[in-house]
Amino acid sequence: MVTPDFLDPGVLQDGDLKLVVRRLVPADPTKGWVPAYEFAMLSASTGAEMGKIALRLGDTHFLVMYGGQIGYSVSPEYRGHRYAARSVRLLLPLAKRHGISPLWITCNPDNIASRRTCEFAGGQLIDIVPLPEDCDMYQRGEREKCRYRFDI
Repeated sequence: MVTPDFLDPGVLQDGDLKLVVRRLVPADPTKGWVPAYEFAMLSASTGAEMGKIALRLGDTHFLVMYGGQIGYSVSPEYRGHRYAARSVRLLLPLAKRHGISPLWITCNPDNIASRRTCEFAGGQLIDIVPLPEDCDMYQRGEREKCRYRFDI
């Protein structure tokens, strides 16, 4: 499962939360995509999938400013247990092994849950930036991104 772009992540577990690699996504330079790990957030006791999280291996202008190097989502029935923040913290050592520092996570300013996730995970809000009009997120109606820095 390990390729030149990817490392063995080892065991990523925090109590009842376990991250398991679901997919290793290769880079696609024609689209400007960097390689990425995609993990499932699983219940360590039941195996239930509670959400997902991705670690993107790059520091392109787009990722640092708008897309973020980590993206996550938690299924509605599992929200409120800080699974996203705990997952982010579990991925920080892997990001560091890939030479990513600082690491950036972005979210919409009105996404209070995601903002709290970043803060609980140890991120520092640096700024809120406007999205460029030619960005796919802008085309979907988003206008700004909060940028959280994690010094690892």
